[in-house]
Amino acid sequence: MTKPLTVSDLSFRYHAKEETTIFSGVTLSLGKGEIFCLIGPNGTGKSTLIKCIAGLLKAESGAIHIDGEELSTLSPARSARIVGYVPQSHTPSFPFPVKDVVVMGRSPHLGMLSSPSDDDMRIALEAMNSVGISHLAERPCTDISGGEYQLVLIARALTQQPRILLLDEPTSHLDLGNQMKILRTIKKLSMQGLSILMATHFPDHAFLLSGQVGMMMNKGISRVGSAEEIISKEIMREAYDAEVCIMTLPGSSGRKICVPMLSSGNDLVN
Repeated sequence: MTKPLTVSDLSFRYHAKEETTIFSGVTLSLGKGEIFCLIGPNGTGKSTLIKCIAGLLKAESGAIHIDGEELSTLSPARSARIVGYVPQSHTPSFPFPVKDVVVMGRSPHLGMLSSPSDDDMRIALEAMNSVGISHLAERPCTDISGGEYQLVLIARALTQQPRILLLDEPTSHLDLGNQMKILRTIKKLSMQGLSILMATHFPDHAFLLSGQVGMMMNKGISRVGSAEEIISKEIMREAYDAEVCIMTLPGSSGRKICVPMLSSGNDLVN
């Protein structure tokens, strides 16, 4: 069966200069309803990889296949009907009502001079309801919290009715409560069959979401596996030059957490 997303031997560099190679040889795949978490230090290319898959940047070599079709052969509108992209959080500049921001996700389905129809608005309202923000529909997007606005951006991507969702650090700058709201939404969407690739700086998010994990370092994805396989003391030390303790929460059916340590952490037991 063809997987929704396959990335094969992908390389990217700026201005075609060897010294600006961001990553090379990146290979990964994403099945229906799967979650793939990209983790790794700053500057290793997580956001750049996601932008390449979204079609916003052109890879130097390699291939990206969406539902078995080469990304480069798809028109921007066709690609946007299959792949939804949520960028890193930013502050909105204009006080558009939330429902108007969300219905912008219907653009790939509209003609050049077309306006959203009643059916487009219904799809937007369903997307807002699916992420729990229907009560914000009439609110100016400049008057809501950072966590609520991140959910607005996810709803806008869902309004495209994609089969693949790309999330670039969706919980950055959010408090703990809003982080959990975003993660619950991601988990629910994957259970509904949406394939999700997300970059995150929080190893615990990979444990919570129970998907595949790819460690980006040394100009590529050095390891791919389950969260339990990738998030270990040794690998975290190699990737981040940081000491962590991997612990199992009592009474949690084996759920693990990654605890950063200021010292060697020898006083804690795995």
